[in-house]
Amino acid sequence: MQDSKDMRTASSNRWPSSAALLWVMHLFQPNDDDHRHDDSRQLQRIRRYGRACLIPCAYVLALLALLLTGQLAWSVFLQACTLLLFGCGAFALCLFSGLNLRAPDKTLTAPMAVSMLAMMSWTLFVAPGTLVLFGPFALLITMASAFRLREKTLFAVVLFALAGNIFSQLLYFSITHDTAILMAGLSHCSALAITLPGFVMLATRVRRLYRSLYMVSVKMENIEEHARRDELTGSFNRRYMMAALQQQKHLADSTDQELCLAVIDLDHFKRINDEIGHLAGDEVLRTFAKLAQHSVRREDVFGRYGGEEFLLLLPGIALQSAFSTVERIRAMTENRLGIIAKVERKVTVSIGLTQYIPGESVLDLFARADMAMYLAKTSGRNQVVLQEAVEQRD
Repeated sequence: MQDSKDMRTASSNRWPSSAALLWVMHLFQPNDDDHRHDDSRQLQRIRRYGRACLIPCAYVLALLALLLTGQLAWSVFLQACTLLLFGCGAFALCLFSGLNLRAPDKTLTAPMAVSMLAMMSWTLFVAPGTLVLFGPFALLITMASAFRLREKTLFAVVLFALAGNIFSQLLYFSITHDTAILMAGLSHCSALAITLPGFVMLATRVRRLYRSLYMVSVKMENIEEHARRDELTGSFNRRYMMAALQQQKHLADSTDQELCLAVIDLDHFKRINDEIGHLAGDEVLRTFAKLAQHSVRREDVFGRYGGEEFLLLLPGIALQSAFSTVERIRAMTENRLGIIAKVERKVTVSIGLTQYIPGESVLDLFARADMAMYLAKTSGRNQVVLQEAVEQRD
C-alpha cells in the first residue's frame, strides 16, 4: 500500500548522486558513536551547500565581466578565483568528512557567509573597482543566510560586511591617499549601513512567515491524513476506500489494466466481543489490520469498510494472483491473529474476491465481491470464494 507520504518520500530521494554521496560520506565518517549522523540529513546539507556555491560562481562571473571591460587586472582575478576555490573545497571537505557535525551550526552557514564577505573585502582592497559588486553580493549573501541563521547571528554577519568594507576603504586610503576613492567608498558604505539592517529585518519577517505557513501546511496534512484514516485500526476508512475504488475503476477503464476487489469479514466477531470483551475485540481488529497491510503490495489499497468488514483493492493484477494474496491473508489470520492479539481462541476470516469487468459500475463490482463473501460465510467460513463473471450473480 502506498499513500501520499510514501510518494513524497520516493520523489525526494530521486537524486542521481545520492548513492555516490553516501559512499563518500561513509568513507570519511568517524567510527566514534558520538559523531555518527543520519545520512539523509547530511545529504540534505550537502545539497544545500551545492546551491550555496552558486553565489561564489556568480561572483566569479561578475569579476570576469570587470576583467573583460578592463576594470580588473588578471592577477587579481586569478587570486580571487584561487581563494574562492580553496574556500569551497575546504567547506566541501568539512561536509563530506562529517566535521561540520561538531559545529553548533551544522550547515556552516555563518562561516561560509563570513568567508565570502572576507574574500570580497580583500578584493575590494586590492581592486577598488569591485566596489560596484560589494553591495549586491552582500545583499545576496544576507538573503541566502536569512533562512538558516538566527536574527542576532544575521545582524553579526551584516556588521562584519560593513566592517570589512570600511576597513578595506581605510586601508587602501592609507596606502594611496586617494581622497576621491575614499569618499566614494564611504558613501557606498553608508548606503549599505542603512539598507542592510532593514533588509535583515525584512528577511527575518519573511522567514517567520515561511515557518508559520510550513507549520500550517503540516497541520493541514495531519488533518487530511486523520480524515482518511480509521481511528481504531489506522487503515484507510470507508470514505477513502470508496473514493479509491472509484478512482481505480476509472484508471482500469482508461488503461485496460486489471483490477480485483476483495471483501474481508472476520468470522464470529460478535462472539469474540461477547466472550472476551470489546477492548480485546478492538485489539483483534487492530492486529488484523496490521497483518493484512504487511501482506499486500505497496500499490494495493487496504481499509476498513465498517465494523469487522474490510476492503482490499488490488490494481494491475490477475484474479488468480489476487487469490494467492487474499489466501495468504486468510492463512496468516488463522495461524497467527489469535496468538498475536492474545485471545484464547482461533480467529478466522471469510473473503469474497472478484475481478472488475470493464464498463460495470462500482456498485456492481462491490455487490459481486460482497456476495462472494456471503457465500464464504454460508459455506463454512474461513475460506476464499471467487466470483469471476457477471452471470454468476444470477
